[in-house]
Amino acid sequence: MLEKKYTLPFILVTSLFLLWGLANNMTDTLLAAFKRIMDMTDTQTSLILSAFYGSYFCFAIPAALFIRKYSYRAGVILGLILYAAGALLFFPAAKAASYAFYLVAIYIMAGGCSVLETTANPYIMAMGTPETATRRLNIAQSFNPVGSIAGILVSKYLILDNISLYSVSKTYTALGCILLAIMVVMLFAKMPEGRDAASDTSVKSTLTRLAANKRYVYGVIAQFFYVGAQVGVWSYTIRIVMQEMDVMEAEASNIFLISIVAFCLSRFFYTWLMKWVKPTKLLAVAGVLSMLCSLAVAFTAGKGMTMVVALVLISLFMSLMFPTIYGTALGDITSGSHPDDSKIAASILIMSILGGALIPSLQGLLSDATSIYTSYLVPAFCFAVVLCYAIIALRTEKRV
Repeated sequence: MLEKKYTLPFILVTSLFLLWGLANNMTDTLLAAFKRIMDMTDTQTSLILSAFYGSYFCFAIPAALFIRKYSYRAGVILGLILYAAGALLFFPAAKAASYAFYLVAIYIMAGGCSVLETTANPYIMAMGTPETATRRLNIAQSFNPVGSIAGILVSKYLILDNISLYSVSKTYTALGCILLAIMVVMLFAKMPEGRDAASDTSVKSTLTRLAANKRYVYGVIAQFFYVGAQVGVWSYTIRIVMQEMDVMEAEASNIFLISIVAFCLSRFFYTWLMKWVKPTKLLAVAGVLSMLCSLAVAFTAGKGMTMVVALVLISLFMSLMFPTIYGTALGDITSGSHPDDSKIAASILIMSILGGALIPSLQGLLSDATSIYTSYLVPAFCFAVVLCYAIIALRTEKRV
């Protein structure tokens, strides 16, 4: 599945998956923190997600053009610089005690994550044969929730145990310093530049070909709704557990941690299953089960552990969705007659992470208008969209 010459680059690039996993889940816990510190509504705190995932949308195409002109290595360094800069801006944001300043810092930090993710995903897929690309990407993506677990633990013990602007800012400032150190290591590490051969393919012609590829277009739509569902489920986990179990943020974060551990372990299990079962078949099953668990959360208010178990099971079932949608949508482009289209195609798939900015805001509005339980109807609908994509992809495979 992986040639010997790609072993070191694969390990180094896979390590980046931990870094944006760390940022994603530290950001999720900020909703509970700022709600307490600044006495905000769910709709107001969801601006954190709008800044984070909106930045993903804005930076993805520029990142693709950057690595197309220069190299994957250059993209990695640029991503780390932006990520570190955003994290370090949390310190002056605390001094100013400004929510808007924090949103700017989050936006810049997420821009770095967007550049890293736009660079790393197609790079991993290119390290070997097209037939094993989706499985290879699932392996690399399996380390993303390891970073998520680290992010939750950091948030739990350094932010949620003693919620204040100081605890938020010192944690992110320390992260920024660590990222600068990692960047220095990457500068001196031996890894391929990943530079493309000369190509006169225009962005316009690439977009025209991509628009004609229905499997890809539907994949972008499915990814938009999946990311929105994932972010919505995780961002409101602490809040809904606090309400259901009558506990404080730090204790509720234990359930969040269990959810991420389940997400992480099940992704390894899904990757193992892909030796025998088509990824798209697994995607369809996961879509059904995730949708049913979301509906269970919506309609089991006051049921205690029944609701909590359903909440955790969503993470267990949905873990394969991002890399599988990504690999399914991008696979025939990477191995097709215009492989250089994959960079722009990959960046648009990353842009679909905009779902993480918009859909949780809709969930927040529904939560404020009805209840936090009812708001889980939103991710239930999103998982239904993912199921539809899995069915379309399976039908396409049968015709090939």
